[in-house]
Amino acid sequence: MKQLMSALILGCGLIAAQANAACDYPIAPGKFPDGAVASLDEMKTAKASVVKYNADMDAYLVCINGEYDAKIAAEAKITPEKKADLDRVQAQKQNAAVKEVTDVTERFNEQLRAYKAKAAAEKKTS
Repeated sequence: MKQLMSALILGCGLIAAQANAACDYPIAPGKFPDGAVASLDEMKTAKASVVKYNADMDAYLVCINGEYDAKIAAEAKITPEKKADLDRVQAQKQNAAVKEVTDVTERFNEQLRAYKAKAAAEKKTS
């Protein structure tokens, strides 16, 4: 019986700890290599950082949606004003995340286009 109670308490504690864990906003990749002079390896490394960042941001969005759902569920009788505030904050978080992902991806794509243009020019001259 003591083991069952201990397991139950431990399980509830872990669930509570996970539910209270804050969602970590991913750190965007820094400067990308200049596609006009970058090597293939540099571009592959940059692409990997963008792919990882996108996956991290997807996880962040799932996390904040879970937080939002938990906040709504925790409020037995939520007022329309409180719900509107929670909705507004949630939308701001989501919009900011999507905008940043879009900006990072576009910065990488600019350098990728430059890299491809360089590779095409080198191919013509060889």
